[in-house]
Amino acid sequence: MYESNQIEHQGFIKEIHENRIFVSIISKAACLSCTLKSACNISDVEEKIIEINTENYSDYIINEEVDVFYSQSLGFRALLLGYLLPFLFVIFTLITLISITKNELISGLISLGILIPYYLILYMKRDKIKKTFAFSVKKRF
Repeated sequence: MYESNQIEHQGFIKEIHENRIFVSIISKAACLSCTLKSACNISDVEEKIIEINTENYSDYIINEEVDVFYSQSLGFRALLLGYLLPFLFVIFTLITLISITKNELISGLISLGILIPYYLILYMKRDKIKKTFAFSVKKRF
């Protein structure tokens, strides 16, 4: 069932609601898997809760170990929406405003301010974005 274009993580079911499962994934920094892991601290470990819509929610029980997976292209889309587009907006706005106003302070502040409406739009579209970034779950054997 695992394909090369999918990203898979192990997790445990935290909560089960009608048509939704909440899975806890422990995210570890890369340094925790190396031989120098004693140099890393506990802040490098983070618990993430992922909401997964599924019709067969009754097949799962709380604290059951499961695999959560999603398409690798969704990771690239998230990178685009969260980092690349805002960066391009800031750079484009900064260059344009510096050439128009010749004032770096005002240009810089307005360029950073352009992120406010961008992230507000993302927030208002969160339900549509949530449907796009759908996770899947399967039992571990």
